[in-house]
Amino acid sequence: MLELRHRGGCPGPGGAVAPPPPREGEAAGGDHETESTSDKETDIDDRYGDLDSRADSDVPEILPSTDRTPEILKRALSGLSSRWKNWWIRGILTLTMISLFFLIIYMGSFMLMLLVLGIQVKCFHEIITIGYRVYRSYDLPWFRTLSWYFLLCVNYFFYGETVADYFATFVQREEQLQFLIRYHRFISFALYLAGFCMFVLSLVKKHYRLQFYMFAWTHVTLLITVTQSHLVIQNLFEGMIWFLVPISSVICNDITAYLFGFFFGRTPLIKLSPKKTWEGFIGGFFSTVVFGFIAAYLLSKYQYFVCPVEYRSDVNSFVTECEPSELFQLQSYSLPPFLKAVLMQETVSLYPFQIHSIALSTFASLIGPFGGFFASGFKRAFKIKDFANTIPGHGGIMDRFDCQYLMATFVHVYITSFIRGPNPSKVLQQLLVLQPEQQLNIYKTLKIHLIEKGILQPTLKV
Repeated sequence: MLELRHRGGCPGPGGAVAPPPPREGEAAGGDHETESTSDKETDIDDRYGDLDSRADSDVPEILPSTDRTPEILKRALSGLSSRWKNWWIRGILTLTMISLFFLIIYMGSFMLMLLVLGIQVKCFHEIITIGYRVYRSYDLPWFRTLSWYFLLCVNYFFYGETVADYFATFVQREEQLQFLIRYHRFISFALYLAGFCMFVLSLVKKHYRLQFYMFAWTHVTLLITVTQSHLVIQNLFEGMIWFLVPISSVICNDITAYLFGFFFGRTPLIKLSPKKTWEGFIGGFFSTVVFGFIAAYLLSKYQYFVCPVEYRSDVNSFVTECEPSELFQLQSYSLPPFLKAVLMQETVSLYPFQIHSIALSTFASLIGPFGGFFASGFKRAFKIKDFANTIPGHGGIMDRFDCQYLMATFVHVYITSFIRGPNPSKVLQQLLVLQPEQQLNIYKTLKIHLIEKGILQPTLKV
């Protein structure tokens, strides 16, 4: 991982190591008398302030990553070439991760939420660690502490909003929670403000620019990890199918693109990822669209996957019981003329969600990989092979989920733009939090509206 070549200085444009900063009271050349304090500070700023002007060759050297492949796999695959050995390691670990993922799906929505939160924290840790290993070489304070503090603050804000939206009836029974929810945004702002003040107090003379770089590093990392994981959980509340189909489409695209590229790849796709090929990209696209269409058909049959995830205070757990919407009920569609001749039938029965799955899987296979290309560019900028070495043959958690975060945003935007309508359950939860007088006024207004519409008959006055 990232390490500086020398604690005392950084490599200059020509590859030589620059001398360490002069000590207090010393001039750059060792003369204690000839330079004024302002001249020394100007010289230091010129030499050490322009950190952003370094060439790519000035990025610190990287130590070889530790091989975490289990010994039993090493022995079993010892006779294979490195290419096929890596193929088998990736394949075995991929099947293991998919099996664990199926187990967590079986355990329910709450475990999936914990999984998303755990992945978020690990991805944040991997990205922050890269910056921290540069930052600590300058003996500057509080970077890692403040980074984790900001992570807690942002999570408190986002998930507090989720609690207020989806668990209103539960919050209503707890006075302490009522106070926290009522002043949630003010508390969140106060917590962030405390971290902001701590950062300002941590600024060290001669290293201001580096510290602001790392402050921005932390906030961009929060944007990538926390915001996107929050959107993943929002999608999950719309129904597990909105969580599973997009995620499994990205996984399918990753696997099939790798397989097509491994066996048939000849034409390089993009310089950022030399191993990516057009053959793998195109093969992954068609495979993902077919997979998404079939997965949508299979999952649309079960309430467990299609019903919105709701918290039931009477049973104190998440439930997925409902009357499936029209989106998950079979509909007849007329086939275009060229398909009629091929399939020898006039109509076909499909779930409407299958049509939406084509849009989701198309994005997963055409645009989703750009999240991976972005991550590849980031790793090349810092001369690292992987974000971490958590999973043998795969790298870090962030290496596996770089495309998922981009996908989560698209799904959320897609749902809010084309799918989501008013949610009666959510409106009811909000009404139950209101004061009795407010609830009565809403009842009277709604009653008058229904009478005017002719839905209710006006009550006769005696």
